[in-house]
Amino acid sequence: MPVAPLSRLSRALTKETTGGALLVAAATVALVWANSPWRESYAAASSFVVGPGALHLDLSLSAWAADGLLAVFFFVVGVELKQELVAGSLRRPAEAAVPVLAAVGGMALPALVFVGVVLLADDAASLAGWAIPTATDIAFALAVLAIFGRGLPRAVRVFLLTLAVVDDLLAIVVIAAFYTGSVDLVALALSLVAVVVFALLARSRRASWWMLLPVAGASWYFMHESGVHATIAGVLLGLSVPARRRHGETETRTHRYERLVRPWAAGVALPLFAFFSAGVTVVDGEGIAAVVAQPVVIAIVAGLFAGKLLGVLGVTALVTRTTPLRLPDGILLRDLVPVAMLTGIGFTVSLLIAGLSFDETGPADAAKLAVLAGSLLSATAAAVSLRVAAARRRRASEPDAAGVR
Repeated sequence: MPVAPLSRLSRALTKETTGGALLVAAATVALVWANSPWRESYAAASSFVVGPGALHLDLSLSAWAADGLLAVFFFVVGVELKQELVAGSLRRPAEAAVPVLAAVGGMALPALVFVGVVLLADDAASLAGWAIPTATDIAFALAVLAIFGRGLPRAVRVFLLTLAVVDDLLAIVVIAAFYTGSVDLVALALSLVAVVVFALLARSRRASWWMLLPVAGASWYFMHESGVHATIAGVLLGLSVPARRRHGETETRTHRYERLVRPWAAGVALPLFAFFSAGVTVVDGEGIAAVVAQPVVIAIVAGLFAGKLLGVLGVTALVTRTTPLRLPDGILLRDLVPVAMLTGIGFTVSLLIAGLSFDETGPADAAKLAVLAGSLLSATAAAVSLRVAAARRRRASEPDAAGVR
């Protein structure tokens, strides 16, 4: 029986390589369009307002992409977190400790690099963007690993996945704690009530989508009204999904919901967010030279590339040499060099934080351009390093294979 076209499309969109390619394509189209003779049409599309004003949802398309569509991606992040906490790599603290601490180092050092650069450049006004280089784009990083890291031990991927999941969790905490203004406690309470209702429905014997979607929408709406970034609702909803089999089911609901929602996140939400966020115009005004010369560009690129690399490797080396904690069997510190480079791919979450850090009068365009440059630099370096590491592994296994023959 042939596989239905929609099933094939859904399966393709769940592949890490497909999601990464769509992100790159969407960002490239936006960047080219925003610097073409038709760049005014891109700006008009991004600022086009749609939605009911009575509900305070008359938002621009770019705002809908950042607040609405990105919540779908963060729901998937929340579901992944729940699965890892209950039955995955974060289940046993002793095994998860090294990548968790590496994630903390990989966020702290980039922030320090950013702060140091902007203060040395006497640009204290840009300090609001300190968190921009701390994030890792888990989808993009795993896509690069899948393409260029074939043949590496599975433990390398598990280490990166654990690190990136913790990185996402910490980025969510940063957004909630540092990029939230005044909070409407009543609206926040109503959002949390909706999350509780969603959790109860998700645990019921027949959790139908037509019941879950309106409750999820209500949670998102009240979170948006509260002043807390609306993507936090997506995370909380994902964390509320049960990660153990219930009612005699053959798979957990975290797996089922991730399988259902991931194609929408990878094929629609993330590419559209990248499209509306990456369109930085540098041909107007003083041009690209003036944008690149801003201290925030150097701060973000250095934070993503050098800060992430040194933070992840430095903390890993320190922890494994001064404490009883160890890396998984079969991998050495040198095997984590490409992993540390992959964490410098900030992209989605870094672009989100850049938008939250600066308004239109600040260095928002420079910050977004720096995120793209730093992510591209990290991805390229990681791809080369992964190729070298994979080839080294193959050469090391050849004598064993010859001996078996």
